[in-house]
Amino acid sequence: MSILVIAEHDNASLKGSTLNTLTAAAAIGGEIHLLVAGSDCGVAAKEAAEVAGVAKVLVADNTVYAHQLAENVAALTIEIAADYDVVLAPATGNGKNILPRVAALLDVQMISEIISVESPDTFKRPIYAGNVIATVQSGDSKKVITVRATAFDAVEASGGSAEVVSLDQVTDAGVSSFVSEELAVSDRPELTAANIVVSGGRGMQNGDNFKLIEAVADKLNAAMGASRAAVDAGFVPNDMQVGQTGKIVAPDLYIAVGISGAIQHLAGMKDSKIIVAINKDEDAPIFQVADYGLVADLFEALPTLEAQL
Repeated sequence: MSILVIAEHDNASLKGSTLNTLTAAAAIGGEIHLLVAGSDCGVAAKEAAEVAGVAKVLVADNTVYAHQLAENVAALTIEIAADYDVVLAPATGNGKNILPRVAALLDVQMISEIISVESPDTFKRPIYAGNVIATVQSGDSKKVITVRATAFDAVEASGGSAEVVSLDQVTDAGVSSFVSEELAVSDRPELTAANIVVSGGRGMQNGDNFKLIEAVADKLNAAMGASRAAVDAGFVPNDMQVGQTGKIVAPDLYIAVGISGAIQHLAGMKDSKIIVAINKDEDAPIFQVADYGLVADLFEALPTLEAQL
């Protein structure tokens, strides 16, 4: 069995989610090839070649792939898909944009956000906001799968010596073009990759009060997150949202402050190793999944916590 993994990268380095996806690929079993499509992505390709377990790195280095537009990367994937039994990508914004197109063009079933590999054709994935785990068996000759990175450990980023092959294919679908992007610049760890996450909810009352969370996060070198209620209320930007319709996180420590624990939020963080909840409502659902709970006024608890750190 041969497996193609589409790398998540920024042309300068691989993203951690790629390493988690490679673990899922290894669990399926077979020779693993890693596709690095980008522009001036030689550094990322070199990094990919050193990852343990990768047999070959396919490099598509062209301005057409500079921003990894889904239409172009999907078209490239289709051109080389004949050689593979399984196509994988992390269940990130990119992966969830590219692989459904690949599945449609191949006329096969899309299998989304697997959290476990039971056998080469059988996988587990969450449904109903994570309240039910479905076991899915695929009868397709080619399997197209996104992988929930937080459900798998990362492979070693070093120790490999994969062959690097440059692809001649340049596929511009001609149906989309890059206009611009606005990236939030922060010294904090990236939310989905952070070891510690401190999140605030509607209980923060307004955006200014998130400074209390920021102070604690600074002491812990933690990423900052938020519930959908806090984002919808305009307290913080959308890129901080944790939950079913936001980002999925599984840090070593997740601190939920003023978050009631709506099912949509729990779906995005309940796989965290340790969950600490701070809420003045002792009946808040968040306490049902928390390892440690503090029933207290967050406006008193957070300054006290910061002072102790």
